[in-house]
Amino acid sequence: MCVRTGFNTWKLMLLLLIIAVLLPSTAECQADDWPQWRGPRRDGVWREVGLVGRMPDGAIPLLWKVEIAGGYSGPTVADGRVYVSDRHVDGNDQYERIHCFDSRDGDSLWSHRYERPYIDVAHDAGPRASVTIHDQRAYALGTMGDLLCLDAARGTVHWHQDLNSTFNVRMPIWGLACSPLIDGELVILQIGGDNGACLVGLDRITGKMRWKALDDEASYSSPLVIEQAGRRVLVCWTGSRIVGLDPSNGKIYWQYRTPQTKWVRGAASPVWHEDRLLISGFFTGAMMFHLRQDKPEVKLLWHRMGPDEQHTDGLQTSIAEPILSGDYVYGVDSFGQLRCLDANTGDRVWENLDVIPQQRWSTLRLIPQAQRVWVFTELGELAIARLTPDGYEETSRAQLIRPTQLQEPTRRKGVCWAYPAFADQCVFARNDEELVCASLKQ
Repeated sequence: MCVRTGFNTWKLMLLLLIIAVLLPSTAECQADDWPQWRGPRRDGVWREVGLVGRMPDGAIPLLWKVEIAGGYSGPTVADGRVYVSDRHVDGNDQYERIHCFDSRDGDSLWSHRYERPYIDVAHDAGPRASVTIHDQRAYALGTMGDLLCLDAARGTVHWHQDLNSTFNVRMPIWGLACSPLIDGELVILQIGGDNGACLVGLDRITGKMRWKALDDEASYSSPLVIEQAGRRVLVCWTGSRIVGLDPSNGKIYWQYRTPQTKWVRGAASPVWHEDRLLISGFFTGAMMFHLRQDKPEVKLLWHRMGPDEQHTDGLQTSIAEPILSGDYVYGVDSFGQLRCLDANTGDRVWENLDVIPQQRWSTLRLIPQAQRVWVFTELGELAIARLTPDGYEETSRAQLIRPTQLQEPTRRKGVCWAYPAFADQCVFARNDEELVCASLKQ
């Protein structure tokens, strides 16, 4: 009996040793999805490992590419499928479309279209919001306020709401751009509706309204949910203020009025890290807040704004979210200046003018991963770099996708402004003509 017990103990120890050896490699190979705007946690961080250390010379080899039409909607990836929306125009026929492709080979799985003319919307390339995937459902918001809930695998429509008609939306000049946020049983959006419906919480299964909040005009910023003082707080930057609400009912916890400008231009989502919250806008400048942890309140730490968009102070980003990392902020200013700020004061630590050409609204997408940052430029390039208080150090750069002119027809020879997706050790990016996928696996 003793010998048998010892033998079983030895086998158990051997099994545990094998598991201990295999677990790290299993974790390294585990793939992550990118199921919503700015990734799984809505924070723009890529948490996969086992990725290449350098970009190839010239162009990045593609796994596949597929034809799509125009739009600013960044792709999302979940359960082996990639989603993107676009706008198809054929004479008088104007459709918004939601596409689903196989993430491995780009094969079309389904596509749903609905007729929607654009009325009084500038820059009409196509939908702005990313498709959100949750619980086998796909939630898509169109430029004019069409909100659809579809079966994520088959594309059948569960429900379709015309939010513009339902809430009498005061349509922003560039249309609605909020990527749907799922919280519990609700889908939450910023739409700028009349009668206190700037923000709405809808039942995610039926589409029925559960709450509405604020009389503000809508900005182009997508909200997120953070943890503060032991509570879940919905944070949104509207056309008038930065506000924290109870996501279950829209009740206001705290608010802070932001500078009023000629146009509502706030597009970047708020950035949150521990007890700090940062917003940055083209006309409004950058504002850093302290999030109290004993109760849901905020205090402004600093606000930096120059006399105009060409003479800026701090960080006046156009559409791209900065990175808030410890005592430092990294982001791209209104004319493409990559900057590092002291997070405690807003003072500039350094500036780099070589990462992207200096033009109005020049944009970089900065995606932290491990100890480095993936940089997606508006020229369709992908670079690997390090951002430190000492400066910007780029390891390599290569072309991923060709910039096209539909998104910005007046000031560029072509841009790629849509946020890329990073999942399954791959990158997914789109322009106004195609969606591409490239492996970044080591």
